[in-house]
Amino acid sequence: MAVHEHSHDAHGHDGRGLGAEPHGDHGGAGGHGGHSHGVAADADRRWLLGALTLIVAFMAGEVVVGFAAHSLALISDAAHMLTDAASIVLALVAMRLAARPARGGYTYGLKRAEILSAQANGVTLLVLSAWLGYEAVRRLIDPPEVTGSLVLVTALVGIVVNIGATWCMSRANRTSLNVEGAFQHVLTDLYAFVATAVAGLVMLTTGFVQADAIASLVVVALMLRAGIGLVRDSGRIFLEAAPAGIDPDEVADRMVAADLVVEIHDLHIWEITSGQPALSAHILVAPGGDCHAVRRGLQRQLRETYRITHATLQVDHLGEDDDQQLLQITPAGTTVLDDHCGDTHGPVHRSGPHQH
Repeated sequence: MAVHEHSHDAHGHDGRGLGAEPHGDHGGAGGHGGHSHGVAADADRRWLLGALTLIVAFMAGEVVVGFAAHSLALISDAAHMLTDAASIVLALVAMRLAARPARGGYTYGLKRAEILSAQANGVTLLVLSAWLGYEAVRRLIDPPEVTGSLVLVTALVGIVVNIGATWCMSRANRTSLNVEGAFQHVLTDLYAFVATAVAGLVMLTTGFVQADAIASLVVVALMLRAGIGLVRDSGRIFLEAAPAGIDPDEVADRMVAADLVVEIHDLHIWEITSGQPALSAHILVAPGGDCHAVRRGLQRQLRETYRITHATLQVDHLGEDDDQQLLQITPAGTTVLDDHCGDTHGPVHRSGPHQH
């Protein structure tokens, strides 16, 4: 029997080239079938532009009323609406960049521009919450006179405007962390206007002017919650962490339990951008096993169980009897790798009971 290598990084050995296999079965090039990214980008842009128009129109009037009424709650709402508008503009720019095809040194394209946008939205929420928190505490100690009627009326109008903007944003594809970042800005602003309306009513009926600063602190708490979530989620993607909800050890255990699979190492799971998980791994198959069948089965399992459609699998036989062997046969219970895999870059998974 002729000895040969089984490294399926480009072409299979079954008479089909890279482009001849069904979509989603590309050997080492990874399967890409079944991508679904929700609402079309053009539809997303229309909804985002609708929300942007509502926000900018109302924000201009709110700034004037806020200074006239001496209300920090209204001014903080207007400042937050400014970041809303900036976040939507940033999201639109990021969507345009992410839609560009992969070329040159950017082999994934510019898809992570959306994650940069989401992280920028999170950071602006945190910075703005720090400033507004300081101002709110200062006004609690030394409250200025605030015109409660102007605050109440403006906040009620703001609630209506933000409900419209929030509805527009909810129609876009929120599985994108980029869109979710802009949505969180607008949703937090809606809550802020509700708090401001309550503060205006309290000031109008009781004269308790500190209600304005207390409403601002409620807004600050909401902004902190949204900002921390966006920074955390975008940071996970930049640090190449496994997608939330996917346990790499569990994935490896399922893969190594497949027929003919002896060992899995160099397993990496990450997200290219939100909603687009990717996986790569080195698979060792029992001698004489059909590498192509194993690879196709594993890619099908990843696609159906974890919705990982971008899977790059290098499949080799365990221990070829050749001077150019990739791996050495060793006694049971041990594995010695040559220079080809001297560093497995992570845990090694073998069939049978084992610790992670």
